[in-house]
Amino acid sequence: MKIVDMRVHSIAIADPPLRSSYGLHAPYALRTILELESDDGITGISETYGGQAPAGALEAIRPDVIGQNPYRLTGLLSSMTEGQGSGIERSQTYLVPGENPLDQTTRTYAAIETGCLDLIGKSVGQGVCDLIGGRVRDKVAFSAYPFFKHGGGGGAGDDLREDEYGEVMTPEALVREVKQMITKYGFGSVKFKGGVLEPDLEIEAVKLLYQEFGADVPLRIDPNSAWTVDTSVRVGRELAKELSGGGYLEDPTAGLENMSQVRKRLMAKGIETPLATNVAVTSFADIPQALELDAVQIILCDHHYWGGMRRVQRLAGLCKVFGTGLSMHSNSHLGISLMAMAHVAAATPHLTYACDTHYPWQSQRDEVVTGGRVPIVDGCVTIGDEPGLGVELDYDQLARGRERFEKCPYRKRDDEAEMRKHVDPNWKRKLPRW
Repeated sequence: MKIVDMRVHSIAIADPPLRSSYGLHAPYALRTILELESDDGITGISETYGGQAPAGALEAIRPDVIGQNPYRLTGLLSSMTEGQGSGIERSQTYLVPGENPLDQTTRTYAAIETGCLDLIGKSVGQGVCDLIGGRVRDKVAFSAYPFFKHGGGGGAGDDLREDEYGEVMTPEALVREVKQMITKYGFGSVKFKGGVLEPDLEIEAVKLLYQEFGADVPLRIDPNSAWTVDTSVRVGRELAKELSGGGYLEDPTAGLENMSQVRKRLMAKGIETPLATNVAVTSFADIPQALELDAVQIILCDHHYWGGMRRVQRLAGLCKVFGTGLSMHSNSHLGISLMAMAHVAAATPHLTYACDTHYPWQSQRDEVVTGGRVPIVDGCVTIGDEPGLGVELDYDQLARGRERFEKCPYRKRDDEAEMRKHVDPNWKRKLPRW
């Protein structure tokens, strides 16, 4: 079997005006859909970050892909998995996910690997999770992922979308938002995106969530490095009860050294709330320092920027050896990426926390897989017996996504620019802010 064609599709999907310490989401998020077609007429697909740079990086390696055996291709491209550099320069602390050129090769490789695995799985009639070691679970748990947000459902002009959740800029509104998510999707845990309002208001939001759902629903908060060490310690002390029992404090402050200080000071007070990260540890080169400093107790991996599914499994093995917890990070995505996450999670025994997903923020109108939205039931995505990733492309929907991309003005993600455009003309991302 050889790959005879490679098709790269840039699409846009509506995204609500969600807030984080990076700024404000634009009305459209950008995604790239990849097709790899074999000489026997089978097509493997994958989904990755969008915009000009990710699509251009895929196009640039076209000569290395066409004519290759998909079983061997990822081995031939394996040097791409290392990326460039490590530490704060390589991290997503200061750059939004998908926009750091130092991990571009790992993201490109991951897209190729996923497409090859989907192609191989479809050719032999096996699911991707069973190709990479075998499933240890058929149901993969995800968390509710509430954000503070302005009014609006995303889209622009005659493509404006329904605002399912309304404006959410107070602790009380956030609780309402989470109740809607849990009612609709059955999530059993909550990952709250902070770093937007004053820390006292975000503390109040977590306390209100705890009052509403009790100790049986683990709570996590992620301010994306918006706080000083002192503020992080104060939040950790005030939320010691609310973040216990499966909760965590994610990236409260910037850098492993600062995270280590937060950990030491909380432990000195008898508070064992684990610290998690998806921005301070983004490559294997970061792990020795993170362990030495005891800065991170949970890593949120991502098959996109860690360099593919099998790299995530390698990371999971290390986490198990060193007693580090593991979850999965996401960003605005569609069903192909969601199913890729689910397949690698299904084949990774050491997945100790429910995965993140932005999927509830996207809409049926933009989904590019046949049959529409991937179901999330009781907070879980179910892995069936379908081959590959278990999804196929809806080419009519894909064409609409391409048309949306051509019409919208965005070619990269820039949350800071959106803040200046819609909220405060002088706004700049500042770390720490509080």
